[in-house]
Amino acid sequence: MAKVKAKKNKQPIILITNDDGVTAPGIRALVEAVKGLGKIVVVAPDKPQSGMGHAITIGSPLRMQKVNVFEGVEAYSTSGTPVDCVKLAVDKVIHSKPDICLSGINHGANHSINVIYSGTMSAALEASIESIPSIGFSLLDLSIEADFTAAKKYARILVEHVLNSKQQDKHLCLNVNIPKGEENLIKGIKICRQAYAKYEEEFDERKDPHGRRYYWLTGEFINFDKGKDTDVWALTNNFVSVVPVQFDLTNHLLKTKLEKNWKF
Repeated sequence: MAKVKAKKNKQPIILITNDDGVTAPGIRALVEAVKGLGKIVVVAPDKPQSGMGHAITIGSPLRMQKVNVFEGVEAYSTSGTPVDCVKLAVDKVIHSKPDICLSGINHGANHSINVIYSGTMSAALEASIESIPSIGFSLLDLSIEADFTAAKKYARILVEHVLNSKQQDKHLCLNVNIPKGEENLIKGIKICRQAYAKYEEEFDERKDPHGRRYYWLTGEFINFDKGKDTDVWALTNNFVSVVPVQFDLTNHLLKTKLEKNWKF
């Protein structure tokens, strides 16, 4: 793979990936949203990889091929997960760290507990681990015909903010969700915390034509968090939610309590 040359003319290199696949409307919208802000390189799965979380491929070989999906944009599809895509992009396509990694635009919400399962956000967090500032974008609309007009507008605003930031955290990772609906109905952007909200799940048991049991995971989304500073509240009230997230899962408050109260 040829090394991307964009650094020579000081254009920022923008890596774009997703979990819905390289041909999904959401990733096309994201490419369109940031055109002109730098040298765009796309490395994305060759098929949907939703719900893969931070999975990586270790038991089988990865395939990657150049694709002509986005006019004027270097793009590759891979057989791997979203996290694989980031790793391959850095090591085999760009041959260095990009200036920013963007993931999405996901079809469907990635607020609250969804961030744990999300392939979209795991790709962004993988970049963050590698000291690449990153943003994961999601639109609260699962339709293949979703309107990405508002999502594109706010994606560009936020990417410009990150690229222009002079005191940037090298591990910066933002989880951005955009409400469904017309652009003029969105009230603006809110910096939020992640809500305590999750799915109350169960498996729907059925039988196939041969009488063998199979199961579909179903559930109802329940918000247990009544705070007005959460991503769920912001989205319910037609704001774009921006949650800074991190890969350090240490519960620092509990750590302090255990050090004080547990004697060994």
